[in-house]
Amino acid sequence: MRDGMLVLRWRTMRKGMVWLALGVLAGRLNAAERRFDFNDAPTNAPPPGCVSALSGLGKPGDWRVLLDEVPFDPNALTIALGELTNSVTTTGRRMALKSVVGQVARDTTDNHYPMLMLGSEQYGDFTFTTRFKIVAGDKEQIAGVAFRVQDENNYYVARANALSGTFYFYKVEKGQHAPPFGNKIKFQTGEWHELTVQCTGTEIHLTLDGQDAMPTLNDPTFSAGRIAFWTKSDSVVYYTDTKVSYTPKVSVAQQLVDDTLKQYPRLLGLEVFVPTSAPGATKMIASADGKGIGQAGETAEADVIKRGVSYYRKNREMVVVTMPLSDRNGEPVAAVRVMLEPLPGQTEENARIRTLPIIKTMQQRMAAVRSLTE
Repeated sequence: MRDGMLVLRWRTMRKGMVWLALGVLAGRLNAAERRFDFNDAPTNAPPPGCVSALSGLGKPGDWRVLLDEVPFDPNALTIALGELTNSVTTTGRRMALKSVVGQVARDTTDNHYPMLMLGSEQYGDFTFTTRFKIVAGDKEQIAGVAFRVQDENNYYVARANALSGTFYFYKVEKGQHAPPFGNKIKFQTGEWHELTVQCTGTEIHLTLDGQDAMPTLNDPTFSAGRIAFWTKSDSVVYYTDTKVSYTPKVSVAQQLVDDTLKQYPRLLGLEVFVPTSAPGATKMIASADGKGIGQAGETAEADVIKRGVSYYRKNREMVVVTMPLSDRNGEPVAAVRVMLEPLPGQTEENARIRTLPIIKTMQQRMAAVRSLTE
């Protein structure tokens, strides 16, 4: 069992694309993994949970769930009983019949790049792995993965070309393709290959069949975005065994809370509230334990933001002080609820004095923040 949690897939329990979270660490979620599994999706139909898009000219691609033989992975959870076939490759590898995603349209337009967005999730730092097979193509035979996709005109792409025998990376910005960077690598149609894309900050590392495809790249243009399958012109390409391991994006407010708790570890709790579209209403957007996000605030939080005042309450277990958090212009934009351990003879004035350094610490970090909700 890896990373403390294992989720098994039962074929009769769900339909469509499966997104399995496997990497749950102690405390708040620090790492996660999603698998894109189409074994329960109807064959010869568009893959559920995905969006077909087009970069360039021509018609959108025709993306379908198909059945195909894939090298059998004994560690994969998505191979169901009975899917193993009797076919054997020339190398003696066993094959499994399973669902794959294929682009099957044959549009020969030159500047034509069908894309299949794998959900709407935006990934910053991640490791993405998929298997691809170039099946056919008269004009082009290209398989690729687009990543940190902003839209159809802005993204990075790594692609394999069977006709030219090349593996290239390049950037597409405002619809313009930057000069490619890569190597000569032979690809045969009908063969499965494994591609891994790893992004950490501005660094991009590409691995093909377990080997470095090129030196680590460095580009600061796109810091996060969606991931998509990508092809060119009339290329027919299949994809399978797709997953992404990633660091979930932490909101500015949550990062502010986390950083403050590192400096003040004895706090019993710390919560941030912001106004909602409803008059006089607030909601929690960050907390010490990550719980309660989205819950409505009380009248006190709304009043703190509206008038810039502070609130105090006390019971046997804790002291709670709620104070405003201001933007660069000094205008209250949030209410911070600070929970302290009560001291002997605890007074309201003393509690406010204890709370002020905490608020000032958060206020200093607010100087570099455009919005708490980002």
